[in-house]
Amino acid sequence: MPQQTDTAPAVGNHLDKAQFGKPTLADVAALAGVSEATASRVLNGSARVSIGARSHVEDAMARLGYVRWRAPRAQTSRSGSVAAIVTESSARFFSDPFFARLLWGASRTLSAAGLQLAFLVVHDQNEYAAAERYIRRGSADGVMLVSAHGRDPLLLTLQAAGIPTVVCGRPLVPCGAWYVDADNAGGARTAVGHLLRAGRRRVVTIAGPRDMAVGIDRLSGYRDMLEAAGLPALIGYGDFSQASGEHAMTRLLERRPDLDAVFAASDLMAAGALRALRRAGRRVPEDVAVVGFDDDPIAQHTMPPLTTVRQPVEEQGAVMARHVMALIEHESISETQNKLPTSLVQRESA
Repeated sequence: MPQQTDTAPAVGNHLDKAQFGKPTLADVAALAGVSEATASRVLNGSARVSIGARSHVEDAMARLGYVRWRAPRAQTSRSGSVAAIVTESSARFFSDPFFARLLWGASRTLSAAGLQLAFLVVHDQNEYAAAERYIRRGSADGVMLVSAHGRDPLLLTLQAAGIPTVVCGRPLVPCGAWYVDADNAGGARTAVGHLLRAGRRRVVTIAGPRDMAVGIDRLSGYRDMLEAAGLPALIGYGDFSQASGEHAMTRLLERRPDLDAVFAASDLMAAGALRALRRAGRRVPEDVAVVGFDDDPIAQHTMPPLTTVRQPVEEQGAVMARHVMALIEHESISETQNKLPTSLVQRESA
């Protein structure tokens, strides 16, 4: 038999280096199996690196404990942290897995570059004021703004103060801010197209908030498909929570008792819809097919398991972090926004 090659000694050599001195960019590149130029591009947040190479470099940084060297003057004027400001209630923040997944992706990327991630949850006037004070006193070098509604005052404040800022999702009001989004409208079209191809003709939707672009875009994708098929649209609204999905589904059943399919704009709302359908005696998918959006962990544990649109939440957080780092370093970003792809995950509900 051919002799197998053991790569462990090479990894061990690089880890030994980190123990006796500060690891260099060359050490990171060697451990990741890429060139120093590629490792440098990852460090600078460049978009011209494959996802696989970026992941290898970030893993190598974390394993070696590599911290980017900064000039002494820059060190004294920077906090070494990035703030994620989530403009939702604490109840919503801790109950929706989207936020944990997004922040995990961002934290992993920032940590590999020697930066910390702090998060603030702001919902009322006092919390907004506290967040503004936190930012204005230089407690963070940059900001990731998450779940902004309408004309969010924090976004305007951050832009006016010149704070490097990246928004999660397309801002509802065009303002020139950098943002990273998923293909929400395209994902919704894929979901509804799946239902139509299965022969469903009375397809309703539980849409997200009307003051968020993510809610508007997913509703737009639903409308596009129904209009193209010459079918009427019927819309209920929720706030992405499970309780709101259950309430909206109950109302939709009252308005259209013969409905045969539901596209819910989040998995939590889809889980609530399943509860309402079960209570009404409707079988899923025999009587009513259900498709969600997000591919959160709950989608695998509903009864039946949920067909859904997967969006790369962790990657969205990582891309946001890389953009923030680039803005902090006054480096260019190749695009003013990134729209990440979505895909359909078929399970038993549709």
